[in-house]
Amino acid sequence: MGIGLARHKLRISALGIGSAALVSAIAFGGSGLEAAPRDQQGVAADNYRDLSSLSAETNEQGDKIWTETCAACHDTGVARAPGKLIIQQMTPEAIYKVLTTGIMAPMAASLDDSEKKVVSEYLAGRPIGAATAAPVPQCEGAKASFDTGAPTSYPFWGVDAGNTHFVPADMAGIDAANVGDLELKWALAIPNATRVRSQPAFAGGAVIFGGQDNQVRALDEETGCLRWSFESDAEVRTGITVQSWDRDDADANPLAFFGDVTGNAYAIEAFTGKQVWKISADDHASTTLTGAPTYYDGTLYIPVSSLEEGAATTPGYPCCTFRGSLLAVDAATGEEKWRTYLIEEPKEGAPGVRGNELIGPSGVPIWSAPTIDAARGRIYVATGDNYTGPATDMSDSLVAIDMATGNIDWHFQALENDAWNGSCEEAEQSNCPEEDGPDYDFGVNPVLAKTKDGKDMILLGQKSGAAFGVDPDTGKMVWKTQVGRGGIVGGIHFGMAAVDGVLFVPVSDVPDGQEYEMEPRPGMYALDIATGDYVWQAESEDVCEGRSLCYPGYSGAISATPDLVFAGSNDGHVRAYNAADGKVLWDIDTTVEYTGVNGEKGHGGSFSGGSAPMPHKGMLFITSGYGFSGKMPGNMFLAYGVKEDAGKE
Repeated sequence: MGIGLARHKLRISALGIGSAALVSAIAFGGSGLEAAPRDQQGVAADNYRDLSSLSAETNEQGDKIWTETCAACHDTGVARAPGKLIIQQMTPEAIYKVLTTGIMAPMAASLDDSEKKVVSEYLAGRPIGAATAAPVPQCEGAKASFDTGAPTSYPFWGVDAGNTHFVPADMAGIDAANVGDLELKWALAIPNATRVRSQPAFAGGAVIFGGQDNQVRALDEETGCLRWSFESDAEVRTGITVQSWDRDDADANPLAFFGDVTGNAYAIEAFTGKQVWKISADDHASTTLTGAPTYYDGTLYIPVSSLEEGAATTPGYPCCTFRGSLLAVDAATGEEKWRTYLIEEPKEGAPGVRGNELIGPSGVPIWSAPTIDAARGRIYVATGDNYTGPATDMSDSLVAIDMATGNIDWHFQALENDAWNGSCEEAEQSNCPEEDGPDYDFGVNPVLAKTKDGKDMILLGQKSGAAFGVDPDTGKMVWKTQVGRGGIVGGIHFGMAAVDGVLFVPVSDVPDGQEYEMEPRPGMYALDIATGDYVWQAESEDVCEGRSLCYPGYSGAISATPDLVFAGSNDGHVRAYNAADGKVLWDIDTTVEYTGVNGEKGHGGSFSGGSAPMPHKGMLFITSGYGFSGKMPGNMFLAYGVKEDAGKE
């Protein structure tokens, strides 16, 4: 995922963003790097790194420290040295901790304490301690304990092994009859956050999710009190995956799995938050983890992605060497079982757009959660583009991998010759491959679902706006439907849902400064899984009324029940659609101010990324806020439930 297109290419200059401002104009959302549009006044829409909150002296000194002490490793792709763009995702407190007591302490020994604080603030874009919050109230009594008789409700990111995001009626507890009676039960404003994008897990009466503030929290579902918290090295963007257990096992000790934006994968005890293991998912400096890991039968499957597309904009950066992979580890220990790279070892001589030689082929990250097909012994992943050429046949593809060996059984490529990185939008394009786009990754996970006649189908949604049906036995395309216009930020971006032979497809299609033959079609659409034909179409109404960063359409993941489709919109609303005809049955605006359980105030924002509104036992849990890639910031975790007096006269 990236900043530009090729054939319908978004020029940074067209949005008033010069090369010098590129770092602050791009955002690590969507399925990777995307251009941040600007508002009518030309002010940068993405304020994640608002350097105006720091003094000129701090910025100047921090840049000097970075250039003289850090850049030699972090700007040149040295193994396990995260690139600057990845470090900028961290809080200043987390960076300072790494420099003083963490893994970088020996390398930072030449810096005094004040210099470590300055460079930490410079990289994070805000002062240390700028945002503090009162602690979440600790659970007491019975609320402090996990109920071993309530095993994990949704053991996969997409609820079931096929990642359909279908929640059965008995687990949802919300239907068309009572959805209109939902009201706010409790809320939590995440401190130090402008986005909330970790989909929660439900286990033992707790809801477990990660935050931009490096915290993974287990909260009581009914009240929002805190059972435990765990501090990771960096922001937790992935969903949380929790092992299930036998409800009669009083000694159960399930693990919770997730990854952070610097490429670490973790296993912690779900009942205590105690760390069991932590590994680096890949040695590459630009590694990041975006898709939730998938657990199945003792093995954890970790999809590996990167932000090297952005690192390629740095002058002199040796572009590019990252190789996307699927990593299988022993879930109990983190020990590697196998790794399947989706690209050969890069080498010198890859052709660039300027006639220069790059390193390649590279890229093909996996942005989303893998999908299990136990009957066929396979695991499916959807891939991104190449960063440099020659473009390979595994990019923009669905790949079927043998779960036991890691061998590739087959693949289906939706788009050929797609190689691109951020340098393609720079004036000199020094690291741009000759293919120059169009950057149409798959950010959506593969969905394994059945037609109304009971036949299996793998379903895909692409940033191009196209949806696909693929035969899992042969890997051949059965149908293709151009649902949305597609474009710089999708298209079909982060998630779909399937139930009873119908595929629900959210489309973003936000403005990107380009002209297309097809008009934008932001909205929600239902397709027949067998044929790709429309069941219904519901284009979004524009309710933004000119608000900056507000657009109609759906960029994030969605969930479905037998009669409802829940979706969070670019405009900050959460809506429940009637699954039968696409009519909106419930609509709330989350951009309003909320007061959290700790007394802190916050507000929601746009929805995007791999976190869907999740119904669970009569409540709806919502992560609201996506403060980058041209979307409205927010910092809320919201718990809605059916009114106690619902249905009473």
